[in-house]
Amino acid sequence: MDWKSKLIKHKDKKWFLFLSNLIYNIRKDEVTAIGAQLTYYLILSIFPFLIFFLNVVGHTSLAIENLLDDWIIVLPTETQTLLYKVIDEIAISSSETLLSLSIILALWSGSLGISAIIRAINKAYNLNRKRNYIRLKLLSLLFTVALVALLMIVLATLVFGEVIGNAIFTYIGAINVFYRIWKNSRKIIALSAMIIIFALLYKYSIAPRERRYIKLVHTLPGAIFATIGWIVASGIFSFYVNNFANYSKTYGSLGGVIVLLVWLYITSIMIVLGGEINGTYASLFIFGRENKRDSK
Repeated sequence: MDWKSKLIKHKDKKWFLFLSNLIYNIRKDEVTAIGAQLTYYLILSIFPFLIFFLNVVGHTSLAIENLLDDWIIVLPTETQTLLYKVIDEIAISSSETLLSLSIILALWSGSLGISAIIRAINKAYNLNRKRNYIRLKLLSLLFTVALVALLMIVLATLVFGEVIGNAIFTYIGAINVFYRIWKNSRKIIALSAMIIIFALLYKYSIAPRERRYIKLVHTLPGAIFATIGWIVASGIFSFYVNNFANYSKTYGSLGGVIVLLVWLYITSIMIVLGGEINGTYASLFIFGRENKRDSK
């Protein structure tokens, strides 16, 4: 008995129905093409967003390094070098004027990336209705601001969590135990923050009419996949670039930029795939059931 025959035996199972529909939707929605489009918008928005975010952080007592250690450690060395170079330049040239200009530029360009994600997620849910441009732009701007706020909360949690934990464990004389616990806790906090950000993005990107059927818990499968998939795929890509590929020889000084583009493409694919997982689940097990209930 070949593997196709074995699979056919399970055609009535929910997991088989889900997987077959997911594969069909990934091909129908042209995930790789959408990922390429999303990469274009992300490359336009990532640096203005960094300028805005780092200038905001620079006007607080929070340490930028704590965020960087947890969020870009999985990136290839060349990409880390490029980002650190940009961050250093921002830190040197930071000013009130730059902050004011970066707010406008970052909100606008950041909203372009968010708008592309919203369109991709709605396509994953098979919701192809035209969205009001002003409402879509306002929603994108709101998401951009919310993303900055969430990152600030995560950074504050990391910084003040370490300060509070350090004080408590120093008082009880177990500081070495605290550092071992905190090393793993930092990773858990960063991981949980990513899942929450993706879950909120998947839920509130959906058109309002269908959003009422989708609870936050329904978006967790795609959010968890996007988070874990991004970390694993970035780790594999980072290992490949650091040990086998030499983009600097091929592209010269543009090597770091090319690596960043490929990494953003991987990121885009993971975000879209997470949306496809949630969209397939909703189409099979939520929308149909709720529509039947509404028709009664």
